[in-house]
Amino acid sequence: MKKAFELFFSFFKIGAFTLGGGYAMLSMVEKAVVDQKKWIPNDEFWDMIAVVQSLPGVFAVNTALYVGHRVAGRKGAFAAMLGAIIPSITIILLLATVFREFRDQPVVERIFKGIRPCVVALILAPSLRMIKSAKVTWKTAIIPIVTVFLIWWCKISPAYVILAAIAGSLIYALIINKKAKEKEVKP
Repeated sequence: MKKAFELFFSFFKIGAFTLGGGYAMLSMVEKAVVDQKKWIPNDEFWDMIAVVQSLPGVFAVNTALYVGHRVAGRKGAFAAMLGAIIPSITIILLLATVFREFRDQPVVERIFKGIRPCVVALILAPSLRMIKSAKVTWKTAIIPIVTVFLIWWCKISPAYVILAAIAGSLIYALIINKKAKEKEVKP
């Protein structure tokens, strides 16, 4: 039960102080989960991010569920999920009640314009760490470049790109396995 409370408060703190959604919270999650609490090793953390971002649903909730379950089973998953969503729900409800009256105020518009670049930086920093941990080389850099091109420029749904990547990976693995078996057969 102690772990469940720790998970709840860790993700509550992350949810309360993160602007910009799931990817913006990556740095805080990594610091709490990998560096401070040492619940998950660094290499597993980035593998988890790869899995979590390919699942349907809210990235922050999926991350909390994964970490919580990994650390303390179902109770941990539930506690971490609640910790991640309660701050967002509370803040959204509070903003919704007062935003209508203040949204056209010049000060409010300037605040939101000032927050946008910070959110970009909060998303960019963990993205660069993810590239480093994924061991992207100049040889393999073509994959993310083509992916960005297909999604952004060609307007292809990310779901199709993910399915194509899965199919390509399976075909590549089959070819590699076939070549390995052929080498074993030859004397």
